[in-house]
Amino acid sequence: MNFICSKCENKVEVSTRKPRCECGGLWKLDYKPPNFDLNKIDKDIWGIFRYREFMPLEGDGWKNITLGEGMTPLVEFDEGLLLKMDYFMPTLSYKDRGAAVLMAHCKAIGVDSVVQDSSGNAGNSVAAYSAKAGIECEIFVPEGTSPKKIDMIRAHGAKVNVVPGTRDHCADVCRAKVASEGKYYANHVYNPFFYEGTKTYIYEVYEQLHRIPENIFVPVGNGTLFIGIVKGLEELLEGGIIDKMPQIIGIQSEKCAPIYEAALKGEKEPAKVQVQATLAEGIAIGVPMRGEEILEYVYKHNIKIITAPEDKIIDARLALASKGIYCEHTTAANYAAYLNYCELNGKIKDSLIPMTGAGLKSDH
Repeated sequence: MNFICSKCENKVEVSTRKPRCECGGLWKLDYKPPNFDLNKIDKDIWGIFRYREFMPLEGDGWKNITLGEGMTPLVEFDEGLLLKMDYFMPTLSYKDRGAAVLMAHCKAIGVDSVVQDSSGNAGNSVAAYSAKAGIECEIFVPEGTSPKKIDMIRAHGAKVNVVPGTRDHCADVCRAKVASEGKYYANHVYNPFFYEGTKTYIYEVYEQLHRIPENIFVPVGNGTLFIGIVKGLEELLEGGIIDKMPQIIGIQSEKCAPIYEAALKGEKEPAKVQVQATLAEGIAIGVPMRGEEILEYVYKHNIKIITAPEDKIIDARLALASKGIYCEHTTAANYAAYLNYCELNGKIKDSLIPMTGAGLKSDH
């Protein structure tokens, strides 16, 4: 199995320690799963590895990595609106889907030390699964990250570096360490094994409903869930499981919307934006490294992009909590964006929103 460069199409074995191609392109995974088939699901496994027939795994090393992630419930929140409760995870966010697969890969190729940059949730996940795998871990987070997220990372034994400045600057500092010290970059944006985990979100939805909702809302910061969802849907479409793509609606913060601004103009690269302070810290990515890939998907599948109004996030969080759903601010932004979409386009039916992070993680 190989990585293939998204720019020059150079191929290297997936055992490489290089975080990206020498030309600067990010890796894609040269892997095509068999057609999705409900009969090939291992129903004795309650977690994402029940779908291992459709994942690029070698051997059974995942058995020593999994923490029981996945198989999150669908909750009918309102008429025509389902919530996928993806903060029902070991580290209380959807990032566990990707981290479990990525760290299983790291263990399989003999990695013994990793670094990662994160606004919090991905750092939690990589730290937890590194601990399970017996891999040394160091996490970089930007200033302003929820103290509770930082506490969780440290609890798993990882070293934490709080970096002054923006989320994008934090990534630059982490990548400089990777370049200078040769550490393995266990990053949810760079490493395509992560998306092989997040695509299980769609597998689960189909297994649970035996169909795919008409409208799929998904947050877009670095695009880790977005890319996984699109990959999962493409696999179902290519396998004849569904006969058309649903309407995907990508969500950005109105304070940081490089994909939204680019899509308005039909541009191929993310717009250059000034990142402003936002409650939706998890999607406040001014320079998404897979921005061109995200926009390719946007145009290929007629995906709509909408922003979450900053002044509606708290109200959305309270509305969710009033019905028993206590989520973090970035997750509440998903619901705020859904309401904004309905206000602009009229009430829509058969919609799905991911509840990506638990509320206690962002009480600060």
